[in-house]
Amino acid sequence: MVIYGVALLAICTLIGQGLGDLLGRWLHVKANVGGVGIAMILLIAARFGLERRGWLKPPVMQGVGFWGALYIPIVVAMAAQQDVVSAIKGGPIVLIAGAGSVVLCLALVAVIGRLSPPTETMDEIEARELGEAPPSPTVH
Repeated sequence: MVIYGVALLAICTLIGQGLGDLLGRWLHVKANVGGVGIAMILLIAARFGLERRGWLKPPVMQGVGFWGALYIPIVVAMAAQQDVVSAIKGGPIVLIAGAGSVVLCLALVAVIGRLSPPTETMDEIEARELGEAPPSPTVH
């Protein structure tokens, strides 16, 4: 039943690439804009839609899940490699923008972490539910 996963993946890829090309033309860019992302979203939506209707039997679901799990990391890695090559050819401003966005994201993660309330670990939750003293923290 893995063949159904391949068929669904191929359909989503073709539609995603076609829509990415159309979006590129609409934006006057000589490239596929978001075709990989569109294909991934279509694959996820198709899987949930088929599952909700009851058309996705366990063997078929395994095939779709297998190819979906392979497709996403491989295609994202291929797209990322192309983006890096384009960025290096684009000059230093692209590299500065990329590094700046990474630094900004890391800074925002730290800010969000400091602003969020303290959280309990699973050990603390289990100890509280059992009425025990919380375990002592370990230093790594």
